[in-house]
Amino acid sequence: MKPSLRLQLQRLAMRLAELDAHLADPKLGQDINRYRSVAREQAEAQALVQLLRHHEQREVDEAAARGMLAEAGDDAEIAEMAREEISAAQADQAQALADIQTALLPRDPDDERNAFVEIRAGAGGDESALFVGDLLRMYLRYFERRGWRTEIMSESASDLGGYKEVVLRVEGADVYGALKFESGGHRVQRVPATESQGRIHTSAATVVVMPEPDAATEVTLNPADLRIDTFRASGAGGQHINKTDSAIRITHLPTGLVAECQDDRSQHRNKAKAMAVLQARLRDKERSARDAQEAATRKSLVGSGDRSDRIRTYNFPQGRFSDHRINLTLYKLGAIMEGDLGDVVAALQAAQAQDQLAALEGSA
Repeated sequence: MKPSLRLQLQRLAMRLAELDAHLADPKLGQDINRYRSVAREQAEAQALVQLLRHHEQREVDEAAARGMLAEAGDDAEIAEMAREEISAAQADQAQALADIQTALLPRDPDDERNAFVEIRAGAGGDESALFVGDLLRMYLRYFERRGWRTEIMSESASDLGGYKEVVLRVEGADVYGALKFESGGHRVQRVPATESQGRIHTSAATVVVMPEPDAATEVTLNPADLRIDTFRASGAGGQHINKTDSAIRITHLPTGLVAECQDDRSQHRNKAKAMAVLQARLRDKERSARDAQEAATRKSLVGSGDRSDRIRTYNFPQGRFSDHRINLTLYKLGAIMEGDLGDVVAALQAAQAQDQLAALEGSA
């Protein structure tokens, strides 16, 4: 371990003692936001300090084993035990150091946020709309596995099943951090149910994932920049929903961004939901512009996040799932479509971490 890194971690250990004292102060509990911030910092510092202590202990163990080896003399059995302990201690130190480096990587402050997920049909007509329905089902099953809560903000069903567009709100722990890599173009290759000659068709859908802003970070909206329209909700929903102008569409005039909600019978609640989606879209637009600037100097390993990027291919005849950003290919498409996205998310997060490490080492 480099002396500079060791010093940084030793300072963090002193900071941990301060944080422990803060958390023990009953006055801190009176400010829930401050308490959560301190508790989060304390948990992160504690994890790093534990890794440091483990690394230090294995350094001591290695030194003791080297002493044993030096004193072993002609005792082959003791010498072999010492060599095994030296090897194990070095491996543990290397793993602890890798874990420390990963934990020290800069985190996206939005990773812990809830998220809005938009899925839209692209090229392919009715088959694309059916694919949107399949993606929606895949994500809902994955969300259920993670214990996340979901709410449909708006939907536009297609005539033959599936959706032209659907917008979800997903609530839970580290939602955006797991889902942000889903943004981009998703392509499907399969034989549609309507295909009589068994030919494989290719169609596409677009997924956009946006962190849900909070009151402190949301974009300030000028009421003069908004056009708010009310209309009657379409589709199923009973007699009441089709007889009242409860659906809301909000247009942000300067950017042309639109958000609508017709899921609730209350016009007030629909307006609040549509406004939340619009806030997220505006914030995502700002974020995308910032990311594009950064990508001009250093392209991210997992893609630029451009919505036109083709990031995935779902090949049903071969049972193959491919993520083109990290050259990941898995032959378990059936399980993935049932919501088994854990390996995919982990691989994308690991690729991002490797890219960050490479960037830090390159600038060192």
